Amino acid sequence: MTNPRSGGGKTARFDLINRAEGMGAQVWSTSAEHDATSLARLAVQEGAEVLAVAGGDGTVSAVAAVAAATDRPLLVVPAGTRNHFARDLGLDIRNPVSSLSALIDGVPTRVDLGLVGPHTFVNNVSFGPYADALLEPGYREDKARTLASVAPDYLSGRQCVEADVDTPQGTVQLPQVVLVSNNPYHIATPRYLGRRFTLTSGLLGGIVLKRPTDMPPDLLRHLRGELLRRQPGPSTPGDAVIAWMADTITLHGGRRQLRAGVDGEPVTLPLPVTCEARPGGLRVLLPRDRPGIPREPRPGLPRAPRDY
Repeated sequence: MTNPRSGGGKTARFDLINRAEGMGAQVWSTSAEHDATSLARLAVQEGAEVLAVAGGDGTVSAVAAVAAATDRPLLVVPAGTRNHFARDLGLDIRNPVSSLSALIDGVPTRVDLGLVGPHTFVNNVSFGPYADALLEPGYREDKARTLASVAPDYLSGRQCVEADVDTPQGTVQLPQVVLVSNNPYHIATPRYLGRRFTLTSGLLGGIVLKRPTDMPPDLLRHLRGELLRRQPGPSTPGDAVIAWMADTITLHGGRRQLRAGVDGEPVTLPLPVTCEARPGGLRVLLPRDRPGIPREPRPGLPRAPRDY
């Protein structure tokens, strides 16, 4: 499966369809009539032994859900814009063609998946300004401008995530940002900020930005500064940012629904929302010749107690 719109048309720019077909693969492209999920299910019905996907994290997670449900291995071709999952698999995101070699002699392995309600996520679930931006008309055409249009209310403290989230420090009410990742993000050093050095910890990563009385003028700079300031030790009650690892992360409150971004796709979830880790939930095929995952420069986050 390929999403021809992902990454500004990387499928066409790297001639991925012809290259894959030349290696014996049958390629189907998403369209207004057929999304990635329906195409993946059709491929399974027609006997596909491997599901390959070229696109961004949203397209990848849709096919990954079908692959996991049918116990098919997934081959990821990084043809999106950011390619977070492909990067953290150790793939060469600058050369999507190189991943096609896994069709011939791919290395099988297992990695974790995240679940939130009926949705699978390979990267993250976000609540707050990014989730709101995804629902705005024109987001796909101009992501930066759309995000900038919804951010001021969060920056000023007039808007927040309309739910409470359970953390190792207790319940945080109406936070500014909640980010739940499939395996924890590295936040200790600027160079690797946002990387995942493992996809097999069996845990989610949680990051919550509290809603302070006086909102800092630059929310993103404040978030980054708080994360870097407090590493490598655990969060303390006075921190504006709480970061931790856990099997499940739950949001709850009085509202019936909550907007979220699941791997960059807008969804509306009924409250309470529970994010869960599925350890080893996905089989993947990796090319033998790949950059790999760099060594983590500093220890990661402490894990929340099991009885939390």
